[in-house]
Amino acid sequence: MGSDTLWVAVAFVIFMAIVARAGAFSGIAAKLDARGERIRHELEEARKLKEEAQKLVAEYKRRQREAEDEAEAIITTAKAEAERLAAETKAKLEDMIARRTKMAEQKIAQAEAQALADVKAAAADAAVKAAETLLAAQVVGETAERVLGEAVSEVKSKLN
Repeated sequence: MGSDTLWVAVAFVIFMAIVARAGAFSGIAAKLDARGERIRHELEEARKLKEEAQKLVAEYKRRQREAEDEAEAIITTAKAEAERLAAETKAKLEDMIARRTKMAEQKIAQAEAQALADVKAAAADAAVKAAETLLAAQVVGETAERVLGEAVSEVKSKLN
């Protein structure tokens, strides 16, 4: 080695000793430690924020499941209610149709009975008039009235 290189090396070592003695390296180390601590703190804060975000996501997923379950329960209840109402309406309609059919049948039966009674009465009146006419022409006096009364009562009792 040359003497110049030796003197530069010695000067460098002395300079570094003076800088180290003045605390320059400890300041740099302290700054690096502070920066490392700040980065560590930021990483811890980021981890906490990530955990909170995961908790929020889990909470929202749970609420979504609950809302879906509730919606499904509402739909199921609505379907059951609709089916119940449909069955109830069908039963009421069938009952009303049965009652109206029965009333119509009763009215028809009454009309038939009334028509039959009207026909019987008309036939009885016609028979009585015919008998009166025939007997009046053939029988006279007290005997005619007696025979006529018996014939009329007999025809009426047979037709009714």
